[in-house]
Amino acid sequence: MSFPGRSSLLSSLICAAWVIAILAEGQQIEQPEVATKYGRLKGKWVAVKGTDRHTNVFLGIPFAKPPVGALRFSPPQPAEPWISVRDATSFPPVCLQDQTMLEQFEELFPTKQVKFSISEDCLYLNIYTPAHSNERAKLPVMVWIHGGGLLMGGASMYDGSALSAYENLVVVTIQYRLGITGFFSTGDEHARGNWGFLDQVAALQWIQENIKHFGGDPGSVTIFGESAGGVSVSVLVLSPLAKGLFHKAISESGVALLSAMFSSHPEVIAKVVANITGCDTSSSAAMVHCLRKKPEEEMIFNLEQQQQVAIIPAVIDGVFIQKNPEELMAGKDFSAVPYIIGINNHEYGWLLPFLSDIPGLKEGMHKETILSRLQMLHPLLSVPAEFVSLITDEYLGDTDDPVALRDRFLDLMGDAIFLVPAIKTSNYHRASGSPVYFYEFQHRPSSASFKPDFVKADHGDEISFVFGGAFVTDEMSLTASRDATEEEKHLSRTIMKYWANFARNG
Repeated sequence: MSFPGRSSLLSSLICAAWVIAILAEGQQIEQPEVATKYGRLKGKWVAVKGTDRHTNVFLGIPFAKPPVGALRFSPPQPAEPWISVRDATSFPPVCLQDQTMLEQFEELFPTKQVKFSISEDCLYLNIYTPAHSNERAKLPVMVWIHGGGLLMGGASMYDGSALSAYENLVVVTIQYRLGITGFFSTGDEHARGNWGFLDQVAALQWIQENIKHFGGDPGSVTIFGESAGGVSVSVLVLSPLAKGLFHKAISESGVALLSAMFSSHPEVIAKVVANITGCDTSSSAAMVHCLRKKPEEEMIFNLEQQQQVAIIPAVIDGVFIQKNPEELMAGKDFSAVPYIIGINNHEYGWLLPFLSDIPGLKEGMHKETILSRLQMLHPLLSVPAEFVSLITDEYLGDTDDPVALRDRFLDLMGDAIFLVPAIKTSNYHRASGSPVYFYEFQHRPSSASFKPDFVKADHGDEISFVFGGAFVTDEMSLTASRDATEEEKHLSRTIMKYWANFARNG
């Protein structure tokens, strides 16, 4: 019987001890715990492609009480503390939204089959922080506000792990009430409205109180968002309630000057909502009392009901937002923080017209169809009604070619809805003396192969590059881009670096 030599035995013991140490360390890393003002949280450890850096992830953290019962149509209330360690490893439910719209959206992304539960109890946020961070790290914080027309979306559709790991910063994705529960307003003290925006303020307040426990610096918070999330960022810049809660801002494909996002007569929409749900419309108090008692299922309108009220817009309530957004901008009455504003070069290329059921996208459009659609879509255009005819003539010209007409119509819509408001907002902020940067994203992603060839950089196409989708290990995430080319990986690294440098330095 032979025995190994001393050196061989010693090597084996060292190797075994090293493996045990790694396993022990792995168990420790995979179950990160953080103590917040409200209680302890247990998260999870996540790897990221292309780097040996890792991220600690904490999902479903409550930043406010569930906005149910008497708290429906009320400002968010501070979260309740908890005693035992709270599990923070599962996605929270998304806020109330039409399941059919979600499924229609998922059809556009057939490889992404993540299903989210829907609940009125939805005021949660997710945090992604570098695994090595601690309370002394004081890393920049980037807070993502999702888009979806103030009607749909959720925090967990966006994976912040790659952006956090590659750029050594804390990423937070937040949720806010949507649709009726998020923006219903009677225009008076019974239901002022803007509940979803107030939720965003509450999330930012929670971040100020707690983000240091995750290695974040409450004195270096950048808010960023896309579409309705970009609008939200722009509105938070204008709101006195959000002043001091963030220090830099990025609006991607959406600003507060998008005309369809605000209503001057919320009481009209309130009565339509009350009628659909079978509530008394004789007074604001009666409507609110009745609607608060309705089950959450009745707070989600189906496609037929959406024909009567397509969107529940925000309102000028005199509290959260004190005047018309353009008045505030012109009067330099806003937080003069460093600001990035941008658009994609085909904002109305495919996604939005597809969701709006615009006919003739693939084969081309006739002028009569375009004129009819412009009549229907005029409220979306950020131009005065008297100029619509002039603009239409300018864009469409004298051609009768259906393909050329389609292309010109899509350009008109993209410019009127997104480009013009973005440029105006940039100019107002520049006049205030604050640093402003403007970009145009021009790359058609390789993942857009399901779209017709004429589509360029469509609405939302930049998001995967901002979040480092090529490096996300959860390939079911909407931000994941598993088939990204090497050039796209490089582009994503570049954009992440731009956004992170801005978050660090302004």
